[in-house]
Amino acid sequence: MSEPTAPSVPPTPPVPLSALLAREDLGLRQIAGPPAPDTVIHWAHTSEMADPYPYLLGGELLLTAGVHVPEAAGAGAYFEDYVSRIVAAGGAALGFGLAPVHDTVPRALVAACEAYGLPLLEVPPRTTFSGVARAVWQLMAQARLAELRRVTEAQQSLAAAASRPDPVPSVLRQLAQRLSAHALLYGPDGTVIASAGRAPVPGTQEALRKLTAVVRPDTAREAPASATDALADTQLAAYALGGSSGFVLGVATRGREPADHTIASVAAVLLSLLTGEHQSGAGAARSSALVRLLLGAAPAEVAGLLGDGGRWLVVHARPEHGTPDPVGAAALGAALGSPLIDLGRDVVRVLVPAGREPAAQPGWTLGVGAPAEPDDWPAADAQAARALARARATRAPLVRHGVRPGLTELVPRADAEEYARTLLAPLAAAPALTETLRTWLSLHGSWDRTAVALDVHRNTVRQRVTRCATLLGTDLDDPDVRMELWFALRDR
Repeated sequence: MSEPTAPSVPPTPPVPLSALLAREDLGLRQIAGPPAPDTVIHWAHTSEMADPYPYLLGGELLLTAGVHVPEAAGAGAYFEDYVSRIVAAGGAALGFGLAPVHDTVPRALVAACEAYGLPLLEVPPRTTFSGVARAVWQLMAQARLAELRRVTEAQQSLAAAASRPDPVPSVLRQLAQRLSAHALLYGPDGTVIASAGRAPVPGTQEALRKLTAVVRPDTAREAPASATDALADTQLAAYALGGSSGFVLGVATRGREPADHTIASVAAVLLSLLTGEHQSGAGAARSSALVRLLLGAAPAEVAGLLGDGGRWLVVHARPEHGTPDPVGAAALGAALGSPLIDLGRDVVRVLVPAGREPAAQPGWTLGVGAPAEPDDWPAADAQAARALARARATRAPLVRHGVRPGLTELVPRADAEEYARTLLAPLAAAPALTETLRTWLSLHGSWDRTAVALDVHRNTVRQRVTRCATLLGTDLDDPDVRMELWFALRDR
């Protein structure tokens, strides 16, 4: 059987040997080897084999009662051979159980463990090996839970940092804080764009710069997604961002905890999205469109920068439970095929190319306006809002604004708008009354569904509709009156 050059250990959180020794119920005592704080174990294994090497994976606390020890072992090299094989296999520590075979730990075994630097524990007669193994697994479960909690909290804080007005520096600061690290963002040309965290030890930045070259895309080779190295007691890691973008995240930490790589990988994904958005042609075009709008350009003048043709759909969406958040809004935009997202307090608005027909999304209620040219986007926005209100009232996952030809097309638009202004003039100073009347009519006079759609009490709807009837001086129970008001509200 060939012997491995380096032992491997299982991918589980290690348990400090000192934590096991601190368990008063076990009564373990270290009698040889290096200090316990410097030793970690990955699991416990019991064996009475004279040569346990073939059965060890590395990182174990090996437990034995000495059944395999010959009577004359103290006079020869038996214990030296035994301990050397455990060390060669990567064993982390040795536990020797007292009684029923041995009343004391053989002095030759103590000397061998001291010589080979293997921690030796004395296991009292009252402590079973299964009890020691159970304690190891309990400590491992606690360590795993703490690791998962640490990763979860880091993910939440990094996501929150990514939603700040200065997302890239915020993510770097949060990463550096979570890992007690020095974090740097390198541009495609290798220069440091931003950094955060404690000052690194001398030589760290130069070592990180060299490590970034390993993961930076190269036409001559396929670069790995990440790479690691060490500088004295400083651990270095580099993560390629966005595939071929050329951006690289560099991280320097004192030591390396099991969850560090996971947390750094989350930060790398967020930074990939942030840097990719700003560097892509589409992202630059959207930024240009925004600047031009702020400087006074008309929507029709900048719509071409957004791509995907000239007609667009406005989508209003609300989560079925709670309020929208940045991560959920981004996921919704990705599902609808558009990065043009506006996150409001209660509603997410998405501008979607007309060629991408929105579909219902799990966990969301959607209202979709009619396809519109840029000059008609405000009208499409109002249509989407009304469609969303109707969808919520009818508990439909998605409602589209109706655009089929009707009677309204028989009246010139200018005349219809003038008629609507005149008829609805008594309500002009009360937008809440107008919207309540519109919603109430669209839902066939249902008080309950209107209350749901508007997020108000049923009695509030009654009071508002009664007030509308008074101001308009008309009978809202008359179907002809309702019809005229509905056409007027549509053309308003």
